[in-house]
Amino acid sequence: MNKKLLFPCLALVLGSGAGYATSVMAQAKPDVLVKQRQAVMTLQGKYFGPLGAMASGKAAYNVETVRRNAGFLDNLSRMPWDGFDPNTKGEKSRALPAVFENKAKFDAGASTLENEVSKLVSVSRSGDEAAVKAQITAVGKVCGACHNDFRAK
Repeated sequence: MNKKLLFPCLALVLGSGAGYATSVMAQAKPDVLVKQRQAVMTLQGKYFGPLGAMASGKAAYNVETVRRNAGFLDNLSRMPWDGFDPNTKGEKSRALPAVFENKAKFDAGASTLENEVSKLVSVSRSGDEAAVKAQITAVGKVCGACHNDFRAK
């Protein structure tokens, strides 16, 4: 094959594959998106629960658990948001219509959560128990505020 054609052809093939992958993701069924975002939220609860217990004094402080769970939460805090696609509005879930009606506020809350969890990761490396507990509390407040505004009880 002519070397002058090899690179443009390769770029075309790879570009087509990326376009196909994007197209497939855009066509995810609404019920699947809801299940995925709910799964992420469940995992967030799993890894935040022990941290909340430590911050409130209901469980012994364990720096290794804090660091591990903060790392998991750092990833999880960025995952559920694309699952709140407008196509999911009619699906059975605890998401209130306000998620879609006040998207800017919802997105701001998501961004705040990501930032606060990122701060938790940073402070967890410091070994400062008081600072870690304060940041766990800050993350919990962000979660609670979003749940109050955007989640059915």
